[in-house]
Amino acid sequence: MAYDCDVLVIGGGIVGLSAAYAVTRSSPGTRVTVLEKEPGPARHQTGRNSGVIHSGIYYRPGSLKARYAVRGAAEMSAFCAEHGLPYEITGKLIVATDRAELPRLHALVQRGRENGIPVRELGPAQITEYEPHVRGLAAIHVGTTGVCDYGAVATRLAEASGADIRYGSEVTAITRRPDGVVARTADGAVVSGRVLVNCAGLHCDRVARLAGDDPGIRIVPFRGEYYELARPDLVRGLVYPVPDPAFPFLGVHLTRGIDGGVHVGPNAVPALAREGYAWSTVRAGELAGTLTWPGSWRIARRHWRYGAGELHRSLSRRAFTDAVRRLLPEVTEADLRRAPAGVRAQAVLRDGTLADDFLFREGPRTVHVLNAPSPAATASLPIGREIAGRALAAMGAMGATPAPAAGPSAR
Repeated sequence: MAYDCDVLVIGGGIVGLSAAYAVTRSSPGTRVTVLEKEPGPARHQTGRNSGVIHSGIYYRPGSLKARYAVRGAAEMSAFCAEHGLPYEITGKLIVATDRAELPRLHALVQRGRENGIPVRELGPAQITEYEPHVRGLAAIHVGTTGVCDYGAVATRLAEASGADIRYGSEVTAITRRPDGVVARTADGAVVSGRVLVNCAGLHCDRVARLAGDDPGIRIVPFRGEYYELARPDLVRGLVYPVPDPAFPFLGVHLTRGIDGGVHVGPNAVPALAREGYAWSTVRAGELAGTLTWPGSWRIARRHWRYGAGELHRSLSRRAFTDAVRRLLPEVTEADLRRAPAGVRAQAVLRDGTLADDFLFREGPRTVHVLNAPSPAATASLPIGREIAGRALAAMGAMGATPAPAAGPSAR
């Protein structure tokens, strides 16, 4: 068959665009096409987060998250500097406000050191040297954390990749052939490639099933709601609570962004649609998919207390403010102004386990990225190389060399 490209990427967020960038840099002459259903890049997870360049302190030593976040933080800063994109290495505080949190804080110190991250332990007086308005019993300072504009990074990756990027191209059907993969889009276009790479984020499990592969997980969407701080002078940099290790969420934190504004959040509540950025957004089919997945009910049974607290903070500005005041006592309800929400694509196994690490699976001529929530933006350049290596290996197994351009009849 005549191919439109060698590597066909579904998804124009930062992971998909990093994969395209890595393929063309690793193997010049390899033709890459990216299909993105939105009219531009980075419209969902990439463009709806707090913009933090994570250090990697939270993640289990030796895990992909730990390795790629540590490496990715340095590479992301270098990429921004090379391409003239705004970024700043600010450092951050992780603050214990209750004695019960102190053992977890000390565990983070050890984890950070195992991951090769510079960590400084602080007492109450030293906390106020960094953040005069923040109060806590103890804290750690992580010097390699920073902020950037991931939407701008994604746009630059798209430009630098040299890929054929087709926006407004929602994939509705995939056919796997002995010598390649063919995708059909909602507007009737047909695009063929030797290898398909699934970086569809919130829809990655659906795309895997379209390709005929069993992902073994279901994406359960969690909405993260943000506020903007009306008095940004209360926060100098980044301030986080001590996270609960039972959950992949970091808790409500304070983030001074690259624009100087301070974001407060996010919480983590079930979304009623894959792109459910408000309670009013409900898609019955997607909600039914979540509710019929056995893992969803097992999560609910295990963690209903945690979930009830998150729901309360979602529905009550006062409760949300109380959570923030643990770190920033001066804040009031009037200081919090609603900001755009995000949705986290959390992979959940059938037994209710929340996938804790980046998750890749392969089928014949397909590579699926099935769990890439935070810190995926930070780690996107190493993740892109991982994906590129798998895609190029799949091409090599086919004895393939970069494909000639397809004729008009194949488009």
